[in-house]
Amino acid sequence: MARMLMIAPAPVIESGGRVRLDVKFVEGMRVQQAHWPSRITCLLRRGAPSIPFGRDFDPTELPFDLVLLDPDEPITARHLAGHALVYASGDDFRCLGLTDHLTPGQKIVYVIEYTDETRRQINDLDRSRGLVRRLKGRIWLRQQEKRRRRDFRAAQGLQSNGYPAHDLYGPMCRDSLLYLDGRMTPELFATEAEMAAREVRRAAGEPLRLVYSGRLETMKGAQDLIPVARHLSERGVAFTLDIFGTGALETEIAEGIRSLPDPQRVRLRGVVDFETELVPFTRREADIFLGCHRQSDPSCTYIEAMGCGVAVASYDNRMWQRLNGEAQAGWGAPLGDVLALADRIADVARNPVEITRCSRNAWTFSQAHGFQPEFRCRMEHLARIAGVTLLPVVA
Repeated sequence: MARMLMIAPAPVIESGGRVRLDVKFVEGMRVQQAHWPSRITCLLRRGAPSIPFGRDFDPTELPFDLVLLDPDEPITARHLAGHALVYASGDDFRCLGLTDHLTPGQKIVYVIEYTDETRRQINDLDRSRGLVRRLKGRIWLRQQEKRRRRDFRAAQGLQSNGYPAHDLYGPMCRDSLLYLDGRMTPELFATEAEMAAREVRRAAGEPLRLVYSGRLETMKGAQDLIPVARHLSERGVAFTLDIFGTGALETEIAEGIRSLPDPQRVRLRGVVDFETELVPFTRREADIFLGCHRQSDPSCTYIEAMGCGVAVASYDNRMWQRLNGEAQAGWGAPLGDVLALADRIADVARNPVEITRCSRNAWTFSQAHGFQPEFRCRMEHLARIAGVTLLPVVA
């Protein structure tokens, strides 16, 4: 049987013979193991300070084998031994160079999310690092990128999350797969009744309801949320904006809300559970997802918001520009142009029919790319490369 070694970025904490793991990670591994015809070994690294949505497990009761490494411990041929297929993150520089450790017959598939451009954008937007450190960071990123491209050319397969990574790295590998990652399962998608209810509201001229969810960090463009709201107010747009998330900009955003001429329009709601709170709220209480991402990471937030039946207004980073070209699910504005993004939203606020058209397109596209169909494609890709047949899984 083709045993698989998965080298994952999931956090882990050891305590008294038990391990604390993210619940969603364990459930995801349970699904993967149910498909794979032999026992999967998962390699994780120690060092996580905390796991907010974690639970303690007995390692012997996990649906997969677990191997733990120290934070900076190198991966060697010893770790790869006995596994016909290695499945590793191309974003993790500690996984680069694994092709040098493969023995005849062993195969490796990398999975990638960020492009070189996105990594440089993240480096340059990091306010916690001075200019010299950012310049050194650029040099280091350039070195790692050479190693990454070398490995992708030598790998048997590559799975790219999102259009930008697939466009850049896909041609380098002999067997490439594009997928759109997200957590939307059938029961989480908006219902027809919810779609219709929002359309009635908009037709009645009620205030436009905007929502943002994600990390409140510079790399996610969260610094632009309040300026967009301020400009909408200046344009006389009747709207609300609900902001979900936490991060380094949380205090700055809270102060910005208080400085608005009508602060009651904007609500900072903190972190909430995805399935039981964020998704139901977005399905019932939102019209447009406000995306201020200045870099082009795949951002599952887009596909998840679309699955809740909301259109998207975002900067035209490479991911959103391509995704919107495929889905026709919203509107774009030049990167970092706060006024242009706010003006775009102000214009569509007067056109409920246009919002409905984009919302319906978003809903349909997201359902075609839900968790199950994307996951199945990825597993079939791995099985084909490994030369095995997936197990039939009873629903």
